[in-house]
Amino acid sequence: MTKNCFYCGSHRTIKKGKEKDYQRWFCKDCKRYFIGRRRLTKENVNSTYSLGNLTVCDLAREFGVSTRTIHRYLSSEYKENLPNLVSSNVVVLMDATYWGRRFGVVIMKDHISGRVLWYKFIDKKETIADYREGISYLELHGYNVLGIVSDGLKGLRQEFHQYRFQHSQVHQLMTIRAKLTLHHKLQASQDLLGIAKMLCHTDKDSFIGALTAWHEKWKDFINERAKGVDGKTHYVHKNTRSAYLSLKRNMPCLWTFYDFPELQMPNTNNELEALNSTLKAKLNIHKGISKERRKVIIQDFLKAHSPCR
Repeated sequence: MTKNCFYCGSHRTIKKGKEKDYQRWFCKDCKRYFIGRRRLTKENVNSTYSLGNLTVCDLAREFGVSTRTIHRYLSSEYKENLPNLVSSNVVVLMDATYWGRRFGVVIMKDHISGRVLWYKFIDKKETIADYREGISYLELHGYNVLGIVSDGLKGLRQEFHQYRFQHSQVHQLMTIRAKLTLHHKLQASQDLLGIAKMLCHTDKDSFIGALTAWHEKWKDFINERAKGVDGKTHYVHKNTRSAYLSLKRNMPCLWTFYDFPELQMPNTNNELEALNSTLKAKLNIHKGISKERRKVIIQDFLKAHSPCR
């Protein structure tokens, strides 16, 4: 058995003893010695670093070189290289994830194929313009956007009114929990939270029926007003009222997946949230790296993410 040379790729190699329990090889063409580990190339080093769970020290042991050599092979400059696209029908999952306040990435993924379609690095909170740029990019490349699933950034539904829009039910529940808290003392709030928890586990008619019954019972309660120190009247139970109005306002786009089953839309953005969590866990291994190298890792990870479905 022979092993291709790590340096010139030649197959004219012979065994030449061992070094630290690893087989040592000699290349007859380039006259160089190497250890029988993975071939040291820029592509191999960067792909292993970006897609695996190895630190620089781990890579040095893997390739049998020093950490300084690994640093020289790692890409230090980011060059935009968006995924290759093949025109098709897509259901776009969109979201943004952040590392601190000044670095994040907006991601668009197709629910049908599981492929990442587009991404953009940002240095502030995501805006509607960022999402508009992504959808425009897909349209320009011939994609037929069947629907959009999002966490409900303010104004996003109105911006993409021409598409079927699904507001993530999990994010809606998180909004209700934030307004009511999990251990609210008011019975009306407890009942409303219980209905909100049904959102991901029941059908449209049952949920709307439960919410309508709640409103009939507590409408006077949430409309109660009292005079404040400024002499003006204000709603007494603001959080409970706000939680109910949030559900009522978003109701039309909470059940798009239910009304149009032929679109194969999910009711949540959990698929993309899971991708973001995996990406954050991977970057957590490489603490202290520069922003440019971080971009390289994120880009390699997103381009390689195309699970079998």
